[in-house]
Amino acid sequence: MTERSNSLVTQDASTTRVWSSIDIWHDGKYSDCFRVPNSTNTSAYGWIPIPFVSIKNGKGPCALLVAGNHGDEYEGQIALRQLANSINKDDVIGHILILPALNFAAVVAGQRTSPLDDGNLNRLFPGRANGTITEMIAHFVAADLLPHADFVIDLHSGGRSLEFLPCALAKWPEHHSEVHLKSLDLLEAFGAPISYLTSGKGGGGQTTLAATADMLGVPAIMTELGGGERLSTSGLELAKNGVLRILQSQGLLSGDCPPAAQTRFMHVIGRQDYVYAHSNGLFEPVVELGTSVNAGDKAAFIYSHEDLEAEPRVVYFESSGVVVCQRAQTRTEVGDCLFHLLSDTEDPRKKQFKRVSDERPLRKDGTLNWNI
Repeated sequence: MTERSNSLVTQDASTTRVWSSIDIWHDGKYSDCFRVPNSTNTSAYGWIPIPFVSIKNGKGPCALLVAGNHGDEYEGQIALRQLANSINKDDVIGHILILPALNFAAVVAGQRTSPLDDGNLNRLFPGRANGTITEMIAHFVAADLLPHADFVIDLHSGGRSLEFLPCALAKWPEHHSEVHLKSLDLLEAFGAPISYLTSGKGGGGQTTLAATADMLGVPAIMTELGGGERLSTSGLELAKNGVLRILQSQGLLSGDCPPAAQTRFMHVIGRQDYVYAHSNGLFEPVVELGTSVNAGDKAAFIYSHEDLEAEPRVVYFESSGVVVCQRAQTRTEVGDCLFHLLSDTEDPRKKQFKRVSDERPLRKDGTLNWNI
């Protein structure tokens, strides 16, 4: 288990307010919940649960396994529940901490964001100790869990609005380090059909769980395993087997698991790889997930709600690549993402590169400078 100073992890220096009745750092298999204080009109001293299973057996690596970061993404939630029930303490060497419903209120509501404060958890890291419910959850993970982890797996899918080809993601920035190399090893062990390398500059930027892990020097991967507010059975199997393969490859778990298929390394070239709606209406795609397209190809039609005689607005691809993500809903509005392309790239481990230090830029008081 890797110990890191939690002074590195927050702009808000206060101690977390989240607590548990169980000491998860002791040997054993425990199931309980972390409690997030929530004082309301009807429950003055109430709390919101974050269910967990802790499986610890002696010294060894510490794995943090997370799902339910967004509540409408189901493959990871069910996969981690099944793994939590099936893994025996005697088969573990080290510590496996499983949180299948990290943003519990969003999970219960089946929403991307929390119904308590409308917080998008994976856009609020590193959080605040005395912030909203969602900010307190982010702060707890950043300040109290990540500093103990040797790696983290954050299982996602497309949720209500998007549908993805099954893929796993890891950060591969221009100035990469040993931590990023370890993340590539995790990608390979997970064994998704597509391994998506991201610079970390798009999407949630520095406000995601994975970005915070990276700033702490913790190897991290994410997944996209389906979407459309449905459960993909193939995505569920990939989540379970991929996590098992990583646990075994890192020496945390004994046993057998189906071998990983060869993965296809891909990346985003630029913002032109995202296609957005520029009008409101009904979205008709003319390509499917997995289609190879060229710049200038037709992508979709958008039909006006109001003008029944108007010709549909034609949407075009601005670059070439493979359609890895598509909008799952037919109704669309200006600014909605309709498609997301990826292009092939080489396994970075085959390239010669200059490795940089894993040290993170610190302020004079020893806390991490989140603005860098």
